[in-house]
Amino acid sequence: MVRDDLYITVPSFFRCPISLDVMKSPVSLCTGVTYDRSSIQRWLDNGNNTCPATMQVLHSKEFVPNRTLQRLIQIWSDSVRNNKTGSAESTPSLEQVQDLIKELQSKTRDGNSNKPISESLSKIVTFARESEENRKFLAKMDGFIVTLLQFLGNASDGACKNIDFLEQVVVVLELVLSKNEDHHKLTNSMLKSDLGCLASLLHVLQQGRTDSRIASVRILETVANDAESKLLIAEKDGLLSEMLKLITPENDPALIEASLRCLIRISITKRVKSKLVHLGTIKTLAKLVSDSSSSVTVTEKVLKLLETMSSCKEGRWEICENRVCVEALVQRVLKVSSATTEHAVTILWSVCYLFRDERAQEAVARANGPTKILLLMQSNCSPSVRQMSADLLKIFRVNSKSCLSSYHTKTTHIMPF
Repeated sequence: MVRDDLYITVPSFFRCPISLDVMKSPVSLCTGVTYDRSSIQRWLDNGNNTCPATMQVLHSKEFVPNRTLQRLIQIWSDSVRNNKTGSAESTPSLEQVQDLIKELQSKTRDGNSNKPISESLSKIVTFARESEENRKFLAKMDGFIVTLLQFLGNASDGACKNIDFLEQVVVVLELVLSKNEDHHKLTNSMLKSDLGCLASLLHVLQQGRTDSRIASVRILETVANDAESKLLIAEKDGLLSEMLKLITPENDPALIEASLRCLIRISITKRVKSKLVHLGTIKTLAKLVSDSSSSVTVTEKVLKLLETMSSCKEGRWEICENRVCVEALVQRVLKVSSATTEHAVTILWSVCYLFRDERAQEAVARANGPTKILLLMQSNCSPSVRQMSADLLKIFRVNSKSCLSSYHTKTTHIMPF
């Protein structure tokens, strides 16, 4: 990449062949050509059945996220952004950081311009990213986190509306917040005083870069430390729906995982669970659990959140209505991890055995669930999983010996010897 003050060369493969813009959500067709999701979706929605670049007839109109290319574009974009702001600077010393923090605190009192504040924050971010010791040092600085919260809460004032400034505040706050021994007290005060911090975090989730979105979600997870704070977060207009957009398969895996962790943490009350269900959480999770490219950690958290949703009536209804979701749960019973096995079996046990939903039972049977559950019982599973599996087999009226005999017979037929 060649760059000067007037011109930035964009790598050609970062551009969508249709729009010629840098791709925001690259996806690949069965032909192997990658397009921006919105552009190719419009092409297909208009009735076309060919690949725009090669004009080959598509035997499938499905596309898969090109996460490798998405990460490369993100790295390139961050590099360009950092070069523009001159962020490639040396790490300031402890004395310089102390002076920078004093300057920040004086500017919050005096209401001065935010341009020098942004420059100071940039240097502090560099310092915080240097080491764990630096982050602890910042967390212990008297009034520093309070100053950051004030910046976050005053987003409606002047240059605080600037997304770049807010991203800097969010990134440094996430780095140091959990290192402060009184962070629970500070964040409770932040939420209950209605300073506008949640509005600022929502703004970053909507318009920020991937790294600052991850930082925002992690801050929300950190501040959700009691029932009241979790409810305040859940009741913030637009916040839950924006977080659900972050867990769609085309997003960065680290962002998906961080968002799932936060959603799991705040979804403890029936009120929050019901709200999540009505926002379409089950359909979104069904797509993720059906995505074979999802990592083990993401799959575990998806199933954990589904298990949480299954503990309320609305959640169970939506799960049972979504046959694809139930069949995907059956597929996750084996060969992923012990955590995914336990979550998947618990959900199936809840909808099929505890609440006897015939739609779920039918979907499990169609996906060859009884055989998989029987095989699970032959494995080294936990006592709780074994008991739930036994309960499920009772529902399907499966004779263990005959089912296992049938399974061995099928495998014998396909063996070359």
